[in-house]
Amino acid sequence: MARKLKVFRTPIGFHDAYVAATSRKAALEAWGADADLFARGIAEEVTDPSLMEAALEQPGAVVRKVRGTVDEHMAALPPDAKPNAGKAKAGKAQPASKPKPKAKPRPRPSRAALDEAEAAVDVAKVEYEAARDGLEADIAALEKKRRGLDQEYREAAKALDEKRAAAEERYRSAMDHWRQSN
Repeated sequence: MARKLKVFRTPIGFHDAYVAATSRKAALEAWGADADLFARGIAEEVTDPSLMEAALEQPGAVVRKVRGTVDEHMAALPPDAKPNAGKAKAGKAQPASKPKPKAKPRPRPSRAALDEAEAAVDVAKVEYEAARDGLEADIAALEKKRRGLDQEYREAAKALDEKRAAAEERYRSAMDHWRQSN
C-alpha cells in the first residue's frame, strides 16, 4: 500500500517551493537541502487544498510559485534601498572592495559514534539469538524429559491400578465369605 502524499513548502527567494512527498525527509531530498529546514522553522507542511493542487499533480517534483507581485516586492523594500542607489555618482570613483575570502567548510561530522552504536546493536542481536537458541534447546530437552516422566507415570499408575483392583477383589471375596459364615 502506497504511503499518503503530503505537501510541503519552503521559501526560495521570491518564490515558494512546493513538493508532494511521503515524508519530511523525502521533501528535503527533493529540495536538495543539506539541513533540516523543518527544524529551523523554514519549511512547513501545507494543508490548504488550493496550494496543494499543483504539487499533488507532480509528486516528487519541486513546483515553484511566485510569492507576491513585483509591486508588493518593491513596497516591502526598506526606504533607503531604492533602485540605482548602489551606482556611483557621476565623477566620483568608488573604492575597490576586496573580495571576502571564502570561509573554510566545516569538517564533515564523524560517523564513529553511529558506527559504534550500530555495532553494539548487531552484537546484542547475535547474543540474543544465541541465548534464545540455547533456551529452545533447553525447552526441547525438558519437553522430552516430561514426555518420559508422563510415560513412566502411566505405566506405574496402570500397574498400581491393577494391584489395587486385585486387592479389592480379594477383600470383597473375603467379606462375602465372612458374611456367609456369620
